[in-house]
Amino acid sequence: MSIVGMLGLIASLALLIYLTMKGINIIVAALLSSIVVAVTGGLNLQNALLDNYMTGFTDYFASWFLVFLLGAIFGKIIQETKAADSIAHWTKEKLGAKRAVFAVVAAAAIMTYGGVSLFVVGFAVYPIAVSLFQAANLPHRFIPAALVFGSISFTMTAPGSPEIQNIIPTEFFDTAPTAGGVIGILSALLVMVTGGWWLGRMVKKASDNGEEFSLPYGPSHKTKEETAAAVEAEELEPEHDPEHQPKLPNIFLAFAPLVLVIIILNVLSQFIDPTSSLLIALTAGIALACVSMSKHLQAFWDYLATGTQNALVALANTCAVVGFGSVAAQVAAFDTVVNGLVNMPGPPLLGLAIGVTVICGITGSASGGLGIALPILAPIYMAQGLNPGDMHRISALASGGIDSLPHNGYVVTTVRVICGETHKRSYKPIFFVSVVVPCIVLFLAVMAYSIF
Repeated sequence: MSIVGMLGLIASLALLIYLTMKGINIIVAALLSSIVVAVTGGLNLQNALLDNYMTGFTDYFASWFLVFLLGAIFGKIIQETKAADSIAHWTKEKLGAKRAVFAVVAAAAIMTYGGVSLFVVGFAVYPIAVSLFQAANLPHRFIPAALVFGSISFTMTAPGSPEIQNIIPTEFFDTAPTAGGVIGILSALLVMVTGGWWLGRMVKKASDNGEEFSLPYGPSHKTKEETAAAVEAEELEPEHDPEHQPKLPNIFLAFAPLVLVIIILNVLSQFIDPTSSLLIALTAGIALACVSMSKHLQAFWDYLATGTQNALVALANTCAVVGFGSVAAQVAAFDTVVNGLVNMPGPPLLGLAIGVTVICGITGSASGGLGIALPILAPIYMAQGLNPGDMHRISALASGGIDSLPHNGYVVTTVRVICGETHKRSYKPIFFVSVVVPCIVLFLAVMAYSIF
């Protein structure tokens, strides 16, 4: 391995993060970064782009398109049947009007753990988040952090979760989605409580410093005057008039499809492939939502089209960084990093944890990183006789660490596409609740599994 190759690997990742922070399209940023890592790593540029990059891009697309699609459609149906509104209003009532942040986090968490794909849950929750934050006069720039924290930091890595970050490890360790036991559950709760407290503290500090609610505007958005006019026009529409507001579905009907997805996934996965179980569970959830709340569905085929578009946006962003990771995995410097992690001193699970989280950080994708890391690392650690359930949960937890750096496809989608924010305004709280807290809990989980 040459020094140039290692510096190139670091520089390409830094470039990807920098371009993302500057608002450059993630697909363009990933391609440019792939060129840098290929050239400095001594790879043939044509092969790196047409073979390695596109293979990583298309393989990920082919493997998870149906899951993204059904998750996005499920999310759109939950939104359009007003089930999302019902859940959001229920959480608001239970938590209180002054706890808007926690209501948004709870709504996102409930939907994510209930099977709505984390990549598209923001599309369903964001409108509710805006109304809650506006009513509480809290800074809009914290909405992305609330959405990200509620949909990935603990729900996607918890035992029994239907998210693909909890499904991928089942293929390599021959485990069920509930693998990891009590320590896995306690780890998820620790992330939830610690991150929730930290996020609430940051929002309170900003409010105490005089920050108020205002929709984002700037070069990439409407002007301030256009935004104000749009908000005023929207407030005058009949659907926003309380007297014309459609009746929300019963909270039990709203929750039923989510509960059904969790039950079917975790029951069927005991007998058949967990990915197939997830597809069946999501299909059943969509069917139940359509049947039980049919009176709220006005344009079913339009919702399918919108859900498909949402899936493609989220999937393309993720595929782009997975493609970059596939190119990075071909250079000698990448092998040096992996070998160093595998042979590092300490508990074997620590090497697995750091290996997975570093690769997820390089790819900017929890699921994409798992897809690259586990084929390499799982056989090594399985040969050491470690508990498969422990390895499953550590891998899932590790995927939710430094994957959430600024170039993460989901972070980019949430910050820019869904919320219309910028990384400069909104990324700092995301870093604390979705990188710092999960990494600390990951280390504690490694220690707990190693001792017990």
